[in-house]
Amino acid sequence: MSDQIKKFLAYNDKILVICAKTKDLVQKARDTHDLSPVASAAFGRLLTISAIMATEMKSKENKLTIQIKANGPIGGMLVTADNTPNLKGYVINPQIDIPLNDIGKLDVKGAVGTEGYINVIKDIGLKEPYIGICPLVSGEIAEDFAEYFSKSEQRNTAVSLGVLVNKDGIKSAGGYLVQAMPGIQEEDIAKLEQNIFKAGAISKLLDEKLSLEEIAKKVTGDENIKLIEENITPVYKCDCSKEHMKDALKTIGKEELEKIINEDKKAELTCHFCNKKYVFDENELNEILESL
Repeated sequence: MSDQIKKFLAYNDKILVICAKTKDLVQKARDTHDLSPVASAAFGRLLTISAIMATEMKSKENKLTIQIKANGPIGGMLVTADNTPNLKGYVINPQIDIPLNDIGKLDVKGAVGTEGYINVIKDIGLKEPYIGICPLVSGEIAEDFAEYFSKSEQRNTAVSLGVLVNKDGIKSAGGYLVQAMPGIQEEDIAKLEQNIFKAGAISKLLDEKLSLEEIAKKVTGDENIKLIEENITPVYKCDCSKEHMKDALKTIGKEELEKIINEDKKAELTCHFCNKKYVFDENELNEILESL
């Protein structure tokens, strides 16, 4: 089944549930950046929660940027998205390889680190973009985003994210976000927490080939969930172009540009997000210089 995101309401519209399958999205990122298994798992989790959060934006002109900066060897990660959602991003150290954790699984926490921050920037057409910053609490990413929603957006939220990697690449990837609406009763929250615990890890649910509806029902314990939005397909897609790279060259200034022309006779720029290379010959560089 191809990637998709679906939104549901549960408990008589008191709970919002957003479920995502993101195998193709994460595979494309893995192939684009030649990610190691543990980097695939970490970046795949970040891509998945970014895709879920991006669907909450109203306009395609809106932009979401999420950055994790921490003390682990992965060095940090960044994702940007529109509301389609089209996503792109990069990992500072994409080929890191560290031992498995104590239970024999990919050590995302060890790769990301436990001391650092999530930075969320939402450019949604207001005078100033919304900026939320929250310290990491675990480095596992799902728990860190649950903390972010609680502390920065004052929203009571459960987050589960999972990426299964095998020798062929990404076996499965996905996640869910469960959010309590204002006015929910304490007994409903207690019941929900019990069901989330009983449902187990999202990786297990994905491995069991459950549909997004089945995952939503299992996580909430509500057989009467209401589908409110579907046909959302997250895609890894870079919008770089030679024109954008030309604009980047303009920002380095006349002096630096003249130095490149005199010493190298050309410039080669690589896009961080998709690794595509753009070459500017001496004539093109002179044209840029004349336009400044």
